[in-house]
Amino acid sequence: MTTTFTAQEDAIRDACRALGLFARGLTPLRRHATSVYLLPHDRIVVRASPWDQRKAVGRSVALTRWLAEQGLAVTEAINVPQPIDRPPYTITLWTHYHQTKGTPPSPKHLGGLLRRLHSLPPPPIELPPYQPLAALGETVHQSSTLSGSDRSWLQEAMVLALDAYSRLDFPLGEGLVHGDAYPGNTLWNGTRALLGDWDEAAFGPRELDLANTFQGVRFGRTQQELRAFAHAYGYNPAQWPGLPVLTRMRDLHALGSFIRRADKGDGAAVEQLAFRLTTLRNDDHDAPWSAH
Repeated sequence: MTTTFTAQEDAIRDACRALGLFARGLTPLRRHATSVYLLPHDRIVVRASPWDQRKAVGRSVALTRWLAEQGLAVTEAINVPQPIDRPPYTITLWTHYHQTKGTPPSPKHLGGLLRRLHSLPPPPIELPPYQPLAALGETVHQSSTLSGSDRSWLQEAMVLALDAYSRLDFPLGEGLVHGDAYPGNTLWNGTRALLGDWDEAAFGPRELDLANTFQGVRFGRTQQELRAFAHAYGYNPAQWPGLPVLTRMRDLHALGSFIRRADKGDGAAVEQLAFRLTTLRNDDHDAPWSAH
């Protein structure tokens, strides 16, 4: 019997050999632009990211090490030199945290983590400035799936959103932001909630890290959960006039992965993308979306 590995798996196995790690039984956990695998023998999570993200993933390793030193509960990279270059991929290795089938960390847990994050001094790591919708703009431009009408509408929607964003005043000020903070990026380490997935960390308005959870009403987030999140953080952006601008931007940003999946022929992504675009074009702010 012949076993065929993907190019990503070949890159991971090569990196593991260089580190003396046992790669047998490599198990995929998630396959997106950055694919995530488990090394079951060593209980290590391996991320294979596109080569052009090397700088960002290297920064995330350095940043999470510094954050852990500050006492913030974060997912931690294992203690080896990384990232590991295996073009066209860059490989990083992280501690595996076993998750039970119980309740995942709540928005309240995330609110507490973000409160602590936003109170830290500036890190000794150069952070890029937050660039709203930059990745989506490139995705829309390159897409082979979007119709001409949808492409034009999205480009205009981004222009309007960026104009509204440029005119906002941010009462919480600017500093280190996670960039993709929502409850789905939290994990349990025993009874302690951790914040993970730091590839989009940047210097920007702190309200960005709050808006993502509020946009989660698209996926069933309740008002009670939002109140608990805001209470744990210590500030409720619900009455801030800029919140709808940021949740609209998050709606647009959340199209990116579905456009990329649709371009690869993923039928479920094509269907969900069409539904999301219809709701956005109809200004339907309450329509529930599927996360898959």
